[in-house]
Amino acid sequence: MEAKKTQPSRVDFGKSPFLILWEVTQACDLVCQHCRAVAQPARDPSELSTAEGFHLIDQIRRFDSPLLVLTGGDPLKRPDVSALIRYGVKRGLRVSMTPSGTPLLTRPAVRRLREAGLSRLALSLDGSTAAIHDRFRGVQGSYAWTLNGIQYAHAAGLPVQINTTVTRHNLHDLEALGQLMRGLGIVLWSVFFLVPTGRGKPEDDLTPLEYEAVLHWLYACARSSPFDIKTTEAPHYRRVTLQRRQAEGDERRELPRATVIGRAAPGVTDGKGVCFVSHRGEVYPSGFLPLSAGNVRSRSLVRIYRQAPLFQALRDPDRLKGKCGRCEYRKICGGSRARAYAYRGDYLAADPACIYEPVTPTERPAPKARAGPATGAGAHWRDSGRSNP
Repeated sequence: MEAKKTQPSRVDFGKSPFLILWEVTQACDLVCQHCRAVAQPARDPSELSTAEGFHLIDQIRRFDSPLLVLTGGDPLKRPDVSALIRYGVKRGLRVSMTPSGTPLLTRPAVRRLREAGLSRLALSLDGSTAAIHDRFRGVQGSYAWTLNGIQYAHAAGLPVQINTTVTRHNLHDLEALGQLMRGLGIVLWSVFFLVPTGRGKPEDDLTPLEYEAVLHWLYACARSSPFDIKTTEAPHYRRVTLQRRQAEGDERRELPRATVIGRAAPGVTDGKGVCFVSHRGEVYPSGFLPLSAGNVRSRSLVRIYRQAPLFQALRDPDRLKGKCGRCEYRKICGGSRARAYAYRGDYLAADPACIYEPVTPTERPAPKARAGPATGAGAHWRDSGRSNP
């Protein structure tokens, strides 16, 4: 069955998410410093079964053609992962997957994923060298296995996305990592920003000024990179993009629209265009916001996403608090709700990682871009100051 050709930018996020992530297992052979799932080597016997997975896919198909991402843990720890992909594709879904860089990521394994109908392989790379990446991932050899996996995907004709989590451990390496990306033949660089949940620690996070610097640097990279760049848990990248465009004399207010598989439409954030299903069937606004709105074993995923008060609150920008609630960019940004919860205990509070101060209602002209510390190579990222959110 062919997937519906719905334009993601036209999807009503009150009715359908753009992206559904299913944590098919928490089992993983890596010991990553930031792991949201606190993954363990063995599979949880209470994870959704194959039959339950098929039923979940049937529910997902009732939405307006979202992208399904099989994540973990390491999805390759499930022997039925190819069957899950094949069933999703048969039901008309676009399916992507995020395996871990381990010995399970072999050439035959990647080929089987492609034959099952996988649309994209997303691999994590957190350093430009083996020393940096392997230290971050907790297992020596992960860097080499990941680079091999990229080559296996290219050989199988499978598009590759790279995910990078930015923390204090690799902040100094971002320029070198960005240069490495240019030679990997990828289609998307998805840059994640730390949310202190699971193994993630607040002391490993960046300061708000460092966030701003990295976002300006990413904007500069995106202007010349052969691949797309998006951020996860840093929606204020959209605000930076509009500010930089205005500073350059480009008055466009539109942001890049969603591609067939990749960048989400403007405004997508935790619970608004995004939905996360745990290995046990719990439904969260994202993998980084650990508040369950229900379980697919007892309630329809469609009903949970559309009707749960948690999701409805997250989709209403007028319910945001603090400066996020006053911000003129709140409908395209809205701040990281997961980070607000991690630091403030309130998912509607202001995002503590954003330095921007909203204009007052009588000052509606969009502000010019700040003279940020990162507008290209050689920027000084390690500004130790923290602003009051």
